[in-house]
Amino acid sequence: MPRVDVFYYREDERTVPLIRWLDGIPAKAQRKCLARLQRLEEVGHDLRRPEADYLRDEIYELRASYQGVHYRMLYFFHGRAAVVVSHGTVKERAVPPSEVDLAVKRKKAFQHDPDKHAFQGR
Repeated sequence: MPRVDVFYYREDERTVPLIRWLDGIPAKAQRKCLARLQRLEEVGHDLRRPEADYLRDEIYELRASYQGVHYRMLYFFHGRAAVVVSHGTVKERAVPPSEVDLAVKRKKAFQHDPDKHAFQGR
């Protein structure tokens, strides 16, 4: 499977939820999350557990842990060659349904206007 382009969901010109979230977690956890994003770019649709998992409604999670804290980045595919990372969260037992609902909402907004909501790079 070919590489995919990884985009971050952008709310507006200045707000990219994933970057805001990454900036608020420990540096070592950031590095682990960024490594997962790189693997997603390299492997795309073929990425599986323990690195990624399907949640529901075409929403997936990238999985990283550091010092017993479970970091999750929710994403969805846009066609065969692009992935959009909605946002990140910390989970305890399961990713809260409200976080998946937010990713579904962002997926719909992205599909409606990809140019408005696509941010690539950091």
